[in-house]
Amino acid sequence: MKRTELQQGAIHAGFSYLLWGLLPIYWKFLDQVNAQEILANRVFWSFIFMLLVLIFTKKWGLFVQTFSGFAQNKKQLYALTIASLLISVNWFVYIWAVNSGHMIEASLGYYINPLVSILLGMVVLKEKLTIYQYISFVLAAVGVVILTVAHGAFPWIAITLAVSFGLYGLAKKLINVESAVGLTLETMVVAPIAAIYMMILFSRGANTLFSSTLGTDLLLIGAGVATAVPLLYFAKGAQKIPLSLLGFLQYIAPTLTLILGVFVYNEHFSKVQLLSFMFIWSALTIYSLSKTKLISEKGLKWRREKRTSM
Repeated sequence: MKRTELQQGAIHAGFSYLLWGLLPIYWKFLDQVNAQEILANRVFWSFIFMLLVLIFTKKWGLFVQTFSGFAQNKKQLYALTIASLLISVNWFVYIWAVNSGHMIEASLGYYINPLVSILLGMVVLKEKLTIYQYISFVLAAVGVVILTVAHGAFPWIAITLAVSFGLYGLAKKLINVESAVGLTLETMVVAPIAAIYMMILFSRGANTLFSSTLGTDLLLIGAGVATAVPLLYFAKGAQKIPLSLLGFLQYIAPTLTLILGVFVYNEHFSKVQLLSFMFIWSALTIYSLSKTKLISEKGLKWRREKRTSM
């Protein structure tokens, strides 16, 4: 891989995570709108925007071809539907968490997400883990238990975000289509539901869109662009850089969200939360190092020795 391609890929992927990390600021500007209406607008306008992207990038033919293929491949159709529902749940919980003062717990969810993906890979795809990945998972579990015991409540926001996005990634593995086409198809599945919900709001006079300020209207419509642009940059960057580098870059988003929650929106960050995050951060450090060549080779050796001793 050429050095310039690697640099471009890192810039594109890093920029996508930067946008995702700053996205809570966007949702905060819409905190006067309920999360359901924000989600409906996000889904609907994302679909409209992606249709325009396909037309201008001359991928409409690929979209039609892929869509036609789903009629013959029921497995991919089911995976697409599940992926659409999962990402909708993820978007809703994230928007609600940000606008309800739970930005710190939302960031925790995306810190945990890579470790949830490890668990799903082990359970569903029967992937073998290294000793370092086992240690990562245990440390992350300890962090979650500390948070649960100290607050007397399960951190459902973080876990819902992590699990829904982890399962979404698993469903996407079964679909395996071009990124712009994939996002268009995913939003197309739930766009009718979003449109019906928006029409119900209009019929009851309970809609915020087109009944509030021009700024709010533009933000609601612009939610489609705010959703699609980071994903398109991510897809562009992910094709040009190693998975290990992508793994490091993905922590930009939750780190920015955590910083925003603590220092900009003044959410309380307790000592217990700090302790819990330290376990999670330690787990992620070990996990990230496990993806390097030296550590991964040691992990492979451990697995071989484990099989031999059995």
